Amino acid sequence: MPQLYGIQVLRALAALMVAVHHVQGDAGFLAAKAGTAFSPSHALPWTAGVDLFFVISGFIMVHSSAGLFDRPEGARLFIARRIARIVPLYWAATTLFLLVLLASPALLNSEVPSLGQIAASYLFWPLANAAGELQPIYSLGWTLNYEMLFYVLFGAALLAPGWLVVPLVCVALAGLVGAQALAGPLPLPLPFGFWGQPIVLEFAAGMAVGLLRRNGLRLDGRLRWLMTAAGIALFVIASGDGWAQTSWGAVALRGPAALLLVTAAACGRNVTAPSALVRALAVVGDASYALYLVHPFAMRALREVFLWIAPSATGLFIAFALIAAVLAALAVYHWFERPMTKVLRRALRA
Repeated sequence: MPQLYGIQVLRALAALMVAVHHVQGDAGFLAAKAGTAFSPSHALPWTAGVDLFFVISGFIMVHSSAGLFDRPEGARLFIARRIARIVPLYWAATTLFLLVLLASPALLNSEVPSLGQIAASYLFWPLANAAGELQPIYSLGWTLNYEMLFYVLFGAALLAPGWLVVPLVCVALAGLVGAQALAGPLPLPLPFGFWGQPIVLEFAAGMAVGLLRRNGLRLDGRLRWLMTAAGIALFVIASGDGWAQTSWGAVALRGPAALLLVTAAACGRNVTAPSALVRALAVVGDASYALYLVHPFAMRALREVFLWIAPSATGLFIAFALIAAVLAALAVYHWFERPMTKVLRRALRA
């Protein structure tokens, strides 16, 4: 399929937003050790990179899986390909985190998990940890618990006629959210209470963009730039306090913002060659999954170095940490993620 440079750039930016959120926490740690002040940036809601990822994921599933609709083996191939794409790197990151945690719990500021929590983490199953938080042992995996729900629903829907796939997934997602909302003071038990959070509706929004593109929607450059500006403006508004930080408020602002950006990126006419900057960001976009999972390791390692040599140099640390995270992600993508995906796809006949 043709390279959608806009989507790849958004994938890179989404991962970098999450990385910026985490690197500021490490910078604050260094500043506290040095006895200096550090004020994190709230120019954007950096964790909204997850909202971008979810809308992009919905779009990509429709865009890249079009050949599996109405295909006898479509459901099996889809699930097998998703497993090959997601599982190896996440299991590797989880295992590395677990080994470091067992060797030095203080370094990661985390308690040793139970066997049940470890098993649930590897199986993408939502389970509360010792602190009552609905997070796997490698906390970044909470988004993958949602992703796997989406993949299972999408794969199951592929058993139906092609024209029903997207509507069935949308109904299932809306049903989960509606059931959770109607439960009121007696929320649904796990895992349905976790899966029923409104953020899953962003998958449906992304699928809608995929259908629009498949049906020929193409936007001119001026409209796409206007949509991009509107999306960024909504992100800025979402960085405020109050209602914007509730589960529904965040989705109501971040979801449309991500939808505008993804639509602008996905539905261009592609009449000009991409610039060198776009091509470079697209390369990072290829490694965005690795960047999302690997960046805490690179940043924490560099934080320990700065703790000894220059704890007060928070600005320099942030710059170096982001560069280190990108370089580590590119290395992991080329030498682990991509080869392992190919090996597992062959093993699963996908």
